[in-house]
Amino acid sequence: MFPSLWLNLVATTALFVSQACAAGSYNGLAVTPQMGWDNWNAYGCRVSEELLLTTAQAMVDYGLRDLGYYYVILDDCWSSGRTPNGTLEANVTKFPSGMAAIADQIHGMGLGYGMYSSAGAMTCAQYPGSLGMERQDASTFASWGVDYLKYDNCYNEGQFGTALISYNRYNAMSQALNATGRPILYSMCNWGQDQPWNWAQTMANSWRMSGDVYDSFDRPDDRCPCTDQQGTDCQLAGFHCSIMNIVNKLPYIQSKGQPGAWNDMDMLEVGNGGMTDEEQVTHFTMWALLKSPLIIGTNIPAMSPQALSIYSNPAVIAINQDPAGSQPKRNWRYYVNDTDQYGQGEIQLWTGSLANGDYVVCLLNAGSLPRSMNATLVDIFFDESSAGSVGPAPQLMQQWDVYDLWANRMSNDTAMGILSNNSTTGSNYTVSISMNSTTRYNATETSYAKGLAMNATALIGSKVGSVPPMGTLTAEVAGHGVGLFRLRSQGTPSMRKRDEL
Repeated sequence: MFPSLWLNLVATTALFVSQACAAGSYNGLAVTPQMGWDNWNAYGCRVSEELLLTTAQAMVDYGLRDLGYYYVILDDCWSSGRTPNGTLEANVTKFPSGMAAIADQIHGMGLGYGMYSSAGAMTCAQYPGSLGMERQDASTFASWGVDYLKYDNCYNEGQFGTALISYNRYNAMSQALNATGRPILYSMCNWGQDQPWNWAQTMANSWRMSGDVYDSFDRPDDRCPCTDQQGTDCQLAGFHCSIMNIVNKLPYIQSKGQPGAWNDMDMLEVGNGGMTDEEQVTHFTMWALLKSPLIIGTNIPAMSPQALSIYSNPAVIAINQDPAGSQPKRNWRYYVNDTDQYGQGEIQLWTGSLANGDYVVCLLNAGSLPRSMNATLVDIFFDESSAGSVGPAPQLMQQWDVYDLWANRMSNDTAMGILSNNSTTGSNYTVSISMNSTTRYNATETSYAKGLAMNATALIGSKVGSVPPMGTLTAEVAGHGVGLFRLRSQGTPSMRKRDEL
């Protein structure tokens, strides 16, 4: 299922560069996209203290915490209302120990605790919202030890329609969180309404840019009416938005994301049963590549080996957590004739710059059949040749080693060993992991930034070939599949000859 790569010697010209924003996080958090777990996709309102603590322990045991999945986020339906003085109360039947005690236990596992509210009179499930109560509710969350707030958009009492109206409504909670003195990551969930990518960078760590995701690769749905560029000014974001629907809204706003402030493509659906393994790999790849927060949305204690192996690919996560924070771009998109049962079929090339001079190349095959896909260095470095440079861009004259980022995917046997805590086949991640491991990585022990600087094997991928100067990267990509590659320069042939003397 993984793309195999070989080389064509094709002479052409081209260029690409992506630059990270210099601006930093407004509150010092989410300098790389946040990672964690949220209960909503898998459980909805079926929430409890036991669910949170069992999931948190599984995140530790399965190595997810040490891969960077840090936040345990309790979504809607946790409240029983407000006290006579207006303070939010947790449902004592669902959460008998109380929120502060739950947060303490989660913190004791080396994880962060997240909660949910809405910038409206009610939450989406019609529990008390925080509109007009921002200061009091932020103080309550801080007193409970909350580290992350997902802030929704339901029952907003008509306070939308212009960027300024939405900004003021969401900034009220931003200011309230800051006033508590506790660092709380602020995740806006306003579905892209009033174009938050134009104004949220100075008051939030991420913003939802689309209607709610659902577990389908590319099925159109009238409940998610906006597609492609319509998503930049969508008056009804809706829900039941497929993976490809959300991916195809990003190219127009991708440059708006930056360290500390990210486009949020919604929670991950890997493991929920609605997609093939190939489609789930593509889903995870595109969320990681496009610098979305990586929030697991499945039943972790009951996770399949296949799902764990997707969530646990450190080479792909390293693209998402790359310290440069540079945004990729879509270089080209073509429709193809091998459409699926929904009449959908297309191919795309995405590229981006990474820290330490590396580049990422993604060949997306959303057609229904396998195909050979090509990307010339001219394609890959298109932006640089368009930036007023004189003569060929230097990248075109270099040789690039190519590393397949899915070639070392964890085997099902290893994943099953981790899930069953079998020390002979997998064991959990609480033990130290060698920097030479090809499939496992401990970011708690060594950050992604440090690991990349040290050329940790699990983060770089498997070398599958090289692209010569003016050459072409070619890969076999499955239908509804993806090829993801890290390119590393080996310099120009003349430079290498001098080095060898």
